[in-house]
Amino acid sequence: MAENARDHRDTQGGQGRSEYHGVPANALPLTASEDRQWATMAHFGGILGCVPALLIYLIFRDRGPFTAQESKEALNFSLPPTIAAVVANILVFVPVVGNIFAVIATLIWIALTCFSVAAGIHVNKGQPHRYQYNLRWIK
Repeated sequence: MAENARDHRDTQGGQGRSEYHGVPANALPLTASEDRQWATMAHFGGILGCVPALLIYLIFRDRGPFTAQESKEALNFSLPPTIAAVVANILVFVPVVGNIFAVIATLIWIALTCFSVAAGIHVNKGQPHRYQYNLRWIK
């Protein structure tokens, strides 16, 4: 493999560049089906909290309008429950009331999972989804 790269450099007049030098880093726009797929995954990612929606929003927001809209909606919806669940999981270690916070954290996760799956199914049909109760911190 190193010999192939060396041979390629030699054919360029000894400039010492590999065949991948100068390739632009711009990503191609998403196709309609990929756009819908990533938008759906942003909502289904709510099962794991706000991190999947955040990653999809940051990576794909400039590549597909439907993904940008739906990942932002999923991120806005999943961020407050994720923060509340993390706080509840930390408070689990409080000796007297720890069990109550364990139940609260579990209920938050169950509710977030149900709403995220329902939204993901809706978005997979190609229809935009708006959560009824959403703070929409990210504009």
